[in-house]
Amino acid sequence: MTLEANAATMIHPTAIVHPGAVLGPGVEIGPFCLIGEHVTIGRNSKLLAHCVINGYTTLGAECIVYPFAALGGPSQDKKAESAEVSFVTVGDRCVIREYVTINRATGEGETTAVGDDCWLLAYTHVSHNSRLGNGVTMSNLAQLAGHCVLEDNVTIGGQAGVHQFVRIGRLAMVGGATKLARDVPPFFLCDGSPAGIFGLNKIGLQRAGVSAETQAELKEAYKILYRSGRNLSQALAVLVDKVETPEGRELVEFLSVESKRGILK
Repeated sequence: MTLEANAATMIHPTAIVHPGAVLGPGVEIGPFCLIGEHVTIGRNSKLLAHCVINGYTTLGAECIVYPFAALGGPSQDKKAESAEVSFVTVGDRCVIREYVTINRATGEGETTAVGDDCWLLAYTHVSHNSRLGNGVTMSNLAQLAGHCVLEDNVTIGGQAGVHQFVRIGRLAMVGGATKLARDVPPFFLCDGSPAGIFGLNKIGLQRAGVSAETQAELKEAYKILYRSGRNLSQALAVLVDKVETPEGRELVEFLSVESKRGILK
């Protein structure tokens, strides 16, 4: 293995670390961990015990990985080829709790990516080719299918299931046990099975410092989208001329992008 110069790097004698792995300064590898050949672990990250990291996986700095988490395992996709080289990247300061699984991507050179400052709580699953932004929280047992996109500061409640190719916009919240098969626009609150939109993620917006003026515009946009009787095209035509804030324009842009699953309406 490659150890960057730092006497504080610690590897428990029961851990198995491949000689090809790269460990940054201050990394701690706990009892019975297994680290594969193509793994890179950033400075001051800690693997507590019984963690498995393999494949072409990069774990950022100052992360903490709890027991029985498995990162970089093969894609659970019948189309995946056993010989293809694909990747997992996890950003800095992420908390990865017990029994979390993050699978590498399907497709040569493709990546499953998790951003900085994410909290993946116990038993959550991030499937192949999914991409998580910064500050994402997935509560216990939340599950992502392949090719999902979660933008910054999304929150997913416990036991929620997200269909493949679904997009969830920035600062949106998905309630616990939600069955989600369509895209959730940014800033909104989604819940239920079948899922529905139930207004703004007001607490999330407040915590993010979004102004009252902007929240009022987003609330009006919600009414146009979900309470006016317009279809999506009609509502979007109204919003294009109506929004003035950066967040309002972000909402319009999200709605304007071609979607494989369609917008939750």
